[in-house]
Amino acid sequence: SDTETSEKIQKSGVLQVFASLLTPQSSCTAKVANIIAEVARNEFMRNPCVDAGLIPPLVQLLNCKDQEVLLQTGRALGNICYDSHEGRNAVDHAGGAHIVVDLIRSLCSKTDPASEKLLTVFCGMLMNYSNENDTLQSQLINMGVIPTLVKLLGIHCQNAALTEMCLVAFGNLAELESSKEQFAYTNIAEELVKLFKKQIEHDKKEMIFEVLAPLAENDVIKLQLVEAGLVECLLEVVQKTVDSDKEDDIAELKTASDLMVLLLLGDESMQKLFEGGKGSVFQRVLSWIPSNSHQLQLAGALAIANFARNDGNCIHMVDNGIVQKLMDLLDRHVEDGNVTVQHAALSALRNLAIPVVNKAKMLSAGVAETVLKFLRSEMPPVQFKLLGTLRMLIDAQAEAAEQLGKNAKLVERLVEWCEAKDHAGVMGESNRLLSALIRHSKSKDVIRTIVQSGGIKHLVTMATSEHVIMQNEALVALALIAALELVTAEKDLENAQLVQILHRLLSDDRSAPEIKYNSMVLICALIGSEPLQKEVQSMAFLEVVSKLRSHENKTVAQQASLTEQRLAVES
Repeated sequence: SDTETSEKIQKSGVLQVFASLLTPQSSCTAKVANIIAEVARNEFMRNPCVDAGLIPPLVQLLNCKDQEVLLQTGRALGNICYDSHEGRNAVDHAGGAHIVVDLIRSLCSKTDPASEKLLTVFCGMLMNYSNENDTLQSQLINMGVIPTLVKLLGIHCQNAALTEMCLVAFGNLAELESSKEQFAYTNIAEELVKLFKKQIEHDKKEMIFEVLAPLAENDVIKLQLVEAGLVECLLEVVQKTVDSDKEDDIAELKTASDLMVLLLLGDESMQKLFEGGKGSVFQRVLSWIPSNSHQLQLAGALAIANFARNDGNCIHMVDNGIVQKLMDLLDRHVEDGNVTVQHAALSALRNLAIPVVNKAKMLSAGVAETVLKFLRSEMPPVQFKLLGTLRMLIDAQAEAAEQLGKNAKLVERLVEWCEAKDHAGVMGESNRLLSALIRHSKSKDVIRTIVQSGGIKHLVTMATSEHVIMQNEALVALALIAALELVTAEKDLENAQLVQILHRLLSDDRSAPEIKYNSMVLICALIGSEPLQKEVQSMAFLEVVSKLRSHENKTVAQQASLTEQRLAVES
């Protein structure tokens, strides 16, 4: 297989002669196939093999009964396919994959050394044939190769070379969505967990992990893996590797804890492991949070965020002191902390704050104060979660909303983030939190703080958002400003061209009913200001509003009548 020999073979023109020697009748067929297999190990020889017309006769030889011929033919085809687009295409056109899949099926149950050797070569050939090629992978999946390979893995789990080939083939196929549906109908979960339990070497475990990760993205397979006992294996890996500073162990710890978090993304698998908060897995994951390993802290916080996906779990966790653990974790990461850990812990707190009964408990535990320590963060993912957590906490909590809304440092930072054009998520959440501070506190002090920090223009811009929910939140906040502190905000509302925007929202047929309703409520409040009233009068609002009296939505129609009366009186 050395380069020089291959070059000489290529120049001699003997490749073209080989095509005629590849017949079942010829006594040297196996040797010719062997030579082709060897030269095709060199990348530059693969296309010449295809051009010499060797693929069709090689594929025909797959129907031969001679073991040695089959072995060398499988090797030759596998090597020609390796990283070669032309090789794969030629094998595809000659129908080679079909024959190989049938051969694997017929040999699957045979455990003699010769059959196992053939199976290893054929699995390797399929792997090279389909590697990084979605079309050919789909073709193999449609041929039903997955159940065959899973069966193969079960029968030949003692044969290291063959199981390795199966695993690489699975890794190839498992990336495709269509494969996961097929895998879900096999006992792949059971076989992989059984295999994993036997592994001692890091490399072998790593290979199994590489198959498990894409498969675990499927909810049905997640549950099968949990039921097959994968979680216990993962916890054991964590326990063995947590205190090690060996590179392999650190990698294994990361893979195992990441996979654990992935299993918790399925609703059924997550509830099964939560076991009403009594589950041993849940308890073990809790113990990761105070750990000294950043990787485990991260996985622990992400796992809690995943457990906190329904109200029952959230209420149970808050009642059982999880909030303090997360706050302690965040405190360890305030100064030059680990951004991924900050993000994960804030995600968990945000989810825990969703049920109404948890908000007051979390506020009195000091969550808001802990979260505010990260206001200085320059990391958009952390900013985004911080904003979301505060917004969840103050929902319908007037006192907390007032306290935070009077915090000039917080409001100034929000106003700054409202201009984070590069980070739409942060920009949206800052606007929503500004509006929420006003809506939940209904406080004049909060409105004054927001006016002083220059926040009004952002609320007016938010009223033009493409998301109805955000438009609505902005209009309600602006109506409260107009009702409680119109004189203070008057100049800013005028500069932000609020009246023109309201005219546009009311004239636009696509505006949602609640947008039309709240826009009219706001107009009625704005005419309490002389400059704003003049603007309203100059813009033919009466026409637009009188049309809305016949709106199909009754609430909108009623509000249109009231608004029309108010406008008529004022004019």
